[in-house]
Amino acid sequence: MKLGVNIDHVATLRQARGTVYPDPLDAAIHCARAGAHGITAHLREDRRHILDDDIYRLKELQPLPLNLEMANVESIVEIALSVRPAEVCLVPEKRQELTTEGGLDVIGHFDSLKDTVECLSEAGIEVSMFIDADLETLMACKDLGAPTVELHTGAYCDAEPNERAVLMEQLIRAADYAHDLGLKVNAGHGINMENLGGILCIPHLDTLNIGHSIICRAVFEGMENSVREMLEGMQDYAG
Repeated sequence: MKLGVNIDHVATLRQARGTVYPDPLDAAIHCARAGAHGITAHLREDRRHILDDDIYRLKELQPLPLNLEMANVESIVEIALSVRPAEVCLVPEKRQELTTEGGLDVIGHFDSLKDTVECLSEAGIEVSMFIDADLETLMACKDLGAPTVELHTGAYCDAEPNERAVLMEQLIRAADYAHDLGLKVNAGHGINMENLGGILCIPHLDTLNIGHSIICRAVFEGMENSVREMLEGMQDYAG
């Protein structure tokens, strides 16, 4: 199982003061040194953290594959086609949210998503759909032609311990179903060292995309130590 590090909140610190530091590109280079397998960055419509220039520099000036998180918005799709990241993960986006809340409504936006998936795929970009653990949504992703799904683990990670069993059953069932459909399965949102053990129960995972908790621990431990710690915690994954 691979680790993709989301570096959005390095940019959040930068934008808080409007400075040129800390630079997300520097963070990506440290992640690579620590053994991470990929870099994730979310280019939001409101540009609250990652900026256009960050995406171009992350694609060209650091060694890891870039996973561009983005909403299904024409202007952002055009940037993706220009940058040509290794992967695009389509996510829902609302201006007032603190972070991505819930999975993408693939069924409700099927037609527009299908056009985008086809466009990005034809450009040689792997397309992933950030979704809740819902079997009908997984089938819709298959019908879209998207080869990859990222299961939203936020509900499980944020739940009280006595509520997690049911949510884990849903994630396991969704991962099994996605695997049976021939989809590559990733997972992300809310994962930290405390809840990682539960996440490792999800079968068929290719990649965990983790950001906020790694950046928070990096404040005290340094970026490379924080990434290595997460990688060590992932070593027990049975698949």
